[in-house]
Amino acid sequence: MPHPTITLHGTPTSGHTHRVELLLEMLKLPYDYRTVPAEARRSADFLDLNPLGQIPVLTDGDLVLPDSNAIMLYLVRRYAPESDWWPKTPEGEARALRWFSIAAGELKNGPATARLIARFNAPGDLAAAQAEARRLFAFMDRHLAKRHFLAANAPTLVDLACYSYTAHAPEGGVPLTPYPSLCRWLDALEGLPRFKPMPGLPKRTAGN
Repeated sequence: MPHPTITLHGTPTSGHTHRVELLLEMLKLPYDYRTVPAEARRSADFLDLNPLGQIPVLTDGDLVLPDSNAIMLYLVRRYAPESDWWPKTPEGEARALRWFSIAAGELKNGPATARLIARFNAPGDLAAAQAEARRLFAFMDRHLAKRHFLAANAPTLVDLACYSYTAHAPEGGVPLTPYPSLCRWLDALEGLPRFKPMPGLPKRTAGN
């Protein structure tokens, strides 16, 4: 049965938007992409979609859904319920939810914030954000030394949720080369069919 037209509202350099775009690509779902720059997020039309003025927002027929993690869970439950993108056991779901929390907490406060300050001149404490990023990446590197993906034996939504801001951490002055297991995980995600990079993906070299 044909599904309603999907539109993703966001910007190409937003990691939150990119994680949804990755999933749409990997699920082979047709969608329209509507770029919403920062000034447009204060418009009445956009605030009707999300009163908080944040991207991304997904529209699917009559459904209007903000928040990248909520959007990804909806897309899988709606269009790929039998897939492995979301765990089906209580234990697996709990592990995945933990990483969603990390994506909304430590990942946002560390590498995402450092990138925002360094690349986009946002206000904030760059050194503190970089320190938080290094603490998070050391934890993730130890975790990934024993497994290929964050929450399961195959990639799940939480891998996509944590990918973009991790891969672009060098834009915030946080090198990735000290974390070999983390880099292997990034390589594995970038090798998935239909992977689409976010613009400006830094090379993971000794110079980063």
